[in-house]
Amino acid sequence: MANIVRTDPFEDLLRGFFVRPVEFGSGMMEAPGIKVDVREAGNTYTVHAELPGMKKEDIHVQIDGSVLSISAERKVENEIKEGERVLRTERSFGKVSRSFDLGSELDDAHAAAKFIDGVLELTLPKKAGPKSRQLTIA
Repeated sequence: MANIVRTDPFEDLLRGFFVRPVEFGSGMMEAPGIKVDVREAGNTYTVHAELPGMKKEDIHVQIDGSVLSISAERKVENEIKEGERVLRTERSFGKVSRSFDLGSELDDAHAAAKFIDGVLELTLPKKAGPKSRQLTIA
C-alpha cells in the first residue's frame, strides 16, 4: 500500500532560501583555505595567494628562515538597517592561515609584497649562502 505524503509547495519553494550556515564539504563550518601558486626563477620565489574580499590591512606575512606564513582575517559586517532582515548569507568570516617551507633561506630584507584585486603577490629572494670552495690538500 502506498503512503500518502502531504507537501506544501510554498515550503519547498522557500526551503534553503532563509539564513542557515553554509557547509564547505564537511559537516562543520570552516573557512576555505588560502590557495597559492609558487614559482621559482633563479634566486627568487614568486608567490601568488588568493585572498578575495580581504583588506590589505588584515593580511599578515611572516618570514622565518625558509618558512613563509600568510594569515588574514575577515571580520563580520553587522550593518543591518532598521526594517531590514538578512535572508541568506554565504560569505565566510574568520581567520585563515597557511605556512610552508620553501626549501631555501629567504632574504626578508629584500622581500616585496603587493595586493591587487584580491591576489597577494610576494617576491621572495633567496638569501645568499656561503659560496662553496675547494680545499687544497697539503
